[in-house]
Amino acid sequence: MSKVKIESKLPNLPTTIFTTMTQLANKHNAINLGQGFPDFEMDPVLIDLVTKAMKNGKNQYAHTYGFPGLRNVLAQKIETLYGRKVDAETEITITPGGTYAISNALTAVLREGDEVIYFEPCFDSYVPNIKVMGAKPIPIPLNFPDYSIPWDKVKAALNSNTRMIVINSPNNPTGSLLSNYDLEQLVEITSGTQILIMSDEVYEHLIFDGNKHLSILGHPELFERSFMAFSLGKVCHCTGWKIGYSVAPPYLMKEFRNHHQFNVFSVNTPMQVAMAEYLSNPQTYLQLAGLFQSKRDFFSKQIEGSFLSPLPSKGSYFQCFTFDDEVKCNSKEFAIDLVEKIGVATIPVSSFYQDETDCRVLRICFAKKDATLKEAAERIMNFRN
Repeated sequence: MSKVKIESKLPNLPTTIFTTMTQLANKHNAINLGQGFPDFEMDPVLIDLVTKAMKNGKNQYAHTYGFPGLRNVLAQKIETLYGRKVDAETEITITPGGTYAISNALTAVLREGDEVIYFEPCFDSYVPNIKVMGAKPIPIPLNFPDYSIPWDKVKAALNSNTRMIVINSPNNPTGSLLSNYDLEQLVEITSGTQILIMSDEVYEHLIFDGNKHLSILGHPELFERSFMAFSLGKVCHCTGWKIGYSVAPPYLMKEFRNHHQFNVFSVNTPMQVAMAEYLSNPQTYLQLAGLFQSKRDFFSKQIEGSFLSPLPSKGSYFQCFTFDDEVKCNSKEFAIDLVEKIGVATIPVSSFYQDETDCRVLRICFAKKDATLKEAAERIMNFRN
């Protein structure tokens, strides 16, 4: 049988590093500190609320914009945290995950020939979603080792084709945060232009060491040209539920919803109903920073004196570590070594660059049970290259 000829919209894409490392982790029965998901149970109260919603008949299509009760709770959360009154009816849409909130925004506004500035290392979905729309991704490497933005290079990359700038804070994979200076620079280079902003803020509540999350929601001038993406799976320790939300001013949200209604139409109803009640208690998200900071600190303490040296993590599920010069292989090879030799899976940060820039850094997810982190740390401390 002959195959129908097609021209791939995303040719030559390699298997993602997450798939590769997860397969290796499964093969070697390794502790998986690579993928960003908790291995501890979510709050049973939320499970009970979902069960109640299903038993109460909340099992049919939700509104295409999202369950109104959940959108209202999120609007209140935004006003409390960031001082911005958003309209739950016209400025918030519930999505099947934060990644979808990003991809659907790009789908809504990008056209062939547009250029999109983004910063590397970066979450791996950005570039494929830019390319599939016929737009051109323009990478700007972050300064190593603090992973700050080199604004001189951003300004040099601007031209009449620049349609969007993608930002991510807290950053995945580096754990870095945007500063007030960064937002001032963003205002300066976008003011009076047609440049849009895609702000990935899925780790908004995981901010450490007394730092503050500087959301686009708290910056009126930037808000008016921005899509913002958030994750409820990260908030509620249920990444497999794939629930997030997008926030944008009405004229941008209208375009977002034009595509959303024909992509998924709506998101699973009982989970939305349950989350509306669950998130009405602010402590469900306000306590997250302390929880994950303690896990970050616990793991770092456990591996003091090992071949890994921590880089600052100011937020997210992740901390990056450089490794000793005695290790002669590159980051990807070393990550594979660790899985095969001691049964600990990490992610080489070189995989978050299109050209695989290798600064000899591994990303580790500390969103795990203390017992998991302790066992992984013991294996690391016993490692001999």
